[in-house]
Amino acid sequence: MKRLLLVPALVLAAALGVLTASCGSNGEATPAGPVPPAPEATTGSETEEVPPPTSAGDGGGGEGDSGDESAGETVTYQVWWANDDGLFVSYRTEGSTPRIGTAAIEAVLAGPESFERDHGLSTAVPEGTQLLGLTIDDGVARVDLTSEFESGGGTASMQMRLAQIVYTITQFPTVKGVLFSLDGRPVEVLGGEGIIIDHPLTRRDYVDLLPPILVAAPTFGAEVRSPVVVRGSANVFEANVTVKILDANERVIAETFTTATCGTGCRGDYRVAVPFEVDAGQDGWLVVHDDDAAGEGRPPHEVRIPVRLVP
Repeated sequence: MKRLLLVPALVLAAALGVLTASCGSNGEATPAGPVPPAPEATTGSETEEVPPPTSAGDGGGGEGDSGDESAGETVTYQVWWANDDGLFVSYRTEGSTPRIGTAAIEAVLAGPESFERDHGLSTAVPEGTQLLGLTIDDGVARVDLTSEFESGGGTASMQMRLAQIVYTITQFPTVKGVLFSLDGRPVEVLGGEGIIIDHPLTRRDYVDLLPPILVAAPTFGAEVRSPVVVRGSANVFEANVTVKILDANERVIAETFTTATCGTGCRGDYRVAVPFEVDAGQDGWLVVHDDDAAGEGRPPHEVRIPVRLVP
C-alpha cells in the first residue's frame, strides 16, 4: 500500500542499476529504467545512504509480476504536486514492483495525502482522471489518460497538470520526453485554451513553474537526525540560501548558510549538512530562505517543511 514517506529523514541519492518497469495499455510491462534517486538516510552521516533494493522486476513478466526475488523489498519514487509557489516534490514508498512508472503516475492521479494537503500541497489534475496505459519507447513515454484530464481550469491549471505528470515520469533515466493520449487517441492540442503538446514534453518546458526555492529533501514529515542533509535548487539573489532548524517551540536551534550553483536569474543546485541538538524527539521545522536584500525585515522567499527531530 502506498504511503507518504515518513521513514528516517530522506534525501536524494543514487539507486542505480535496479530495473523497473511501467505498464503498457496491452498489459505487458515496459522497462522504465533504473529506480530514480532514492532517499538518503540522515542519521548522522552526510554520506550514509539507504541501500537500494536487491532486485526488482525486469519487465519480463506479466502485469504486476515482480517475481519472488523482490518479495519484501521496497522502492521510493518522486511525486510532483503544486502549491502557492509552483511545483513541489514529495515521495512515496511501496513494495517493489516492475510497474514503478505506472505507480508514480497513479500516485499523482490519486492526489496528495491529507498530511500533505494540510501543509498546502494540491494538484491541478482533475478528480476522476485515470491512467489507461503507459508505454516507453526510445526515450519517449506515452501517457494515455481518460478525458477527464482536460476538463476544467484555465491555462495555468492546464500547464500545471501537464508539468506534474512530466516531472513525475521523467524522474526515470530512460524517459527523456512525454507524449499524451486521451482515451487512446494522441493529443496535439489540450483543452479549449489550445495548449500545443504535439511534441515530447520535457522538464525544460515547465521550468518556469518551479518555485524560487525548491526543497527536494527532506520531505514533509521526515524523521531527521543530526546532521540533516538539505538538498534542492534555487533561483535567488546572488544564489544565497539560508537553512534553519526550528524546534517544537519554533526557536532556531541551528542555522547555516550555503550558495546554489547559480543564482540571480538562473537556477542552481544547493546541498548542505546542518548539525543540530535536541534532548528528545519532537516536531519541528526546516526553514529555507533567501536574503532580505531589499531590507524589508523578512526574506522574499521562504519554504517551511514540517519534520520530526530525533536526538
